[in-house]
Amino acid sequence: MVPEHVPGAVVGEVLIDGFSGTIVEAPAIAAVQSRAPVPPPAGHAIELDDNSRLLLSASIFSVDDAACAVKQGAAGIGLVRSEFLLPEDGQPPDAAFYDAALRKLCVKARPLPVTIRLPDIAADKQVPWLGPRPGAHGPLGLQGVRLYGDQAMQTVVAALLAAVGGLADEFRLRLLLPYVTSLDEFVYWRSWLEPQLRRALPIGVMAESPAAVLAIPHWFEVADFVAIGCNDLMQCLFAADRDLNEVSRHLDPYSPELFRFLALAAHAAGGNIDKVQLCGLLSQTPGVMPALLGMGYRAFSVAPVMIPYLADSLSGIAVPRAEELAAQVCRARDSAQVQSLLRDP
Repeated sequence: MVPEHVPGAVVGEVLIDGFSGTIVEAPAIAAVQSRAPVPPPAGHAIELDDNSRLLLSASIFSVDDAACAVKQGAAGIGLVRSEFLLPEDGQPPDAAFYDAALRKLCVKARPLPVTIRLPDIAADKQVPWLGPRPGAHGPLGLQGVRLYGDQAMQTVVAALLAAVGGLADEFRLRLLLPYVTSLDEFVYWRSWLEPQLRRALPIGVMAESPAAVLAIPHWFEVADFVAIGCNDLMQCLFAADRDLNEVSRHLDPYSPELFRFLALAAHAAGGNIDKVQLCGLLSQTPGVMPALLGMGYRAFSVAPVMIPYLADSLSGIAVPRAEELAAQVCRARDSAQVQSLLRDP
């Protein structure tokens, strides 16, 4: 926007296209908006040419996000970030609060299945009801399920489980444990939370460290599904804190090492690849989705508004071509070569 004090300045309406990165001024805004892709049918998978099914689910924060997910054609709610469901008074959420908040969210999300991630408190996701905790300084410290030994955390998680147990009779729900790094850790917390539910629910693990991702062949012995959290995975893989500007350049979504790591994980998942969901910003990065598709990934959780664009970007992409692209990306020498490959239609 031009500052108002500049002589002769005219401040008009502009549209910023978050997908293409372009800025459009009036009167061309309407023309750009009319070219926005049509959302796919909500609650349905995208059929690929090898007869496999691609799920573009939505990662959401709120009731409004749930409604947006349906409008934008999400196959499901792949991730409810429950740590952002907060009472207005800043007090710890109780079962009544969670029952009301999650009920509203699930109603707006109908007819989609809903995966609720249990509270994932981290250095960049602080909540008013939980004060500072020693060691809670990032992915190498205390976050996610690593904080569940804290009594205040256990009280809030138990309240959420009580609400979920009551809602599970009305809605299709799954639960997801955040930032788990070992099978023993998952088994321990699953055995703690299951007795607090009124009925059995699918319970998944969020693998967000290299060690957790490399354990994929064994996760399906103890978990019902796996979600790979690419944001924290990249922080661990590149030893770079996303909140520290000085090292943020190392979080490169076009790094060939990142793609080789994800290809290794997909191969290790084998026949269970359909039970692996990729979460985070990586899948939304321009050009990246076809390469991930070529590795075998078929389930993604992204921002609701991205779903029509990602679905449109995959139209006409043959699976053999995606597999060839994935192989080329994994053989690439550097980020520039990867970007060149992914820009080539």
